[in-house]
Amino acid sequence: MSIARFGHVSAAQWVEAMGDRVSAALPLEEIPLPRRATAGSAGYDFVSPAETVIPPGGSALIPTGIRAEMENGWVLMLFPRSSLGFKHGIRLCNTAGIIDSDYAFAKNEGHIMVKLRNPSDSPVVIGRGERFCQGVFLPFGTAEEDGDFGTREGGFGSTGK
Repeated sequence: MSIARFGHVSAAQWVEAMGDRVSAALPLEEIPLPRRATAGSAGYDFVSPAETVIPPGGSALIPTGIRAEMENGWVLMLFPRSSLGFKHGIRLCNTAGIIDSDYAFAKNEGHIMVKLRNPSDSPVVIGRGERFCQGVFLPFGTAEEDGDFGTREGGFGSTGK
């Protein structure tokens, strides 16, 4: 059952998000759309479009160049790849990323950006083209008390303001 579609953000959004790192990144059209490694895999692997160094005790934001359009009633949850967690303790700064179904239509085109934290004493390098996080689509329910809703404007922390 297909409930979503991945695509790239626009070139303008890509350049804005990458800033001075855009020349060292994969060209937008060469960033592979997230895909599952096997038929039994739940997670869609995202690749890092540029080499990213996460300093010891620090964090780094990785723009993916990817957006996801999905049916209402579904959410895309992001997690670090197991190997990064096991080998280096890498985790998402917000523990689990939540990509809502209406995020694809935000001002930033639903650009999925992942912020990773490195709790170790050594820098961690995520190579250009390396798989670094995975997204899992999950259905969600709603409460009977649902009421008026706001309009999504942007990304991180933008709803409810």
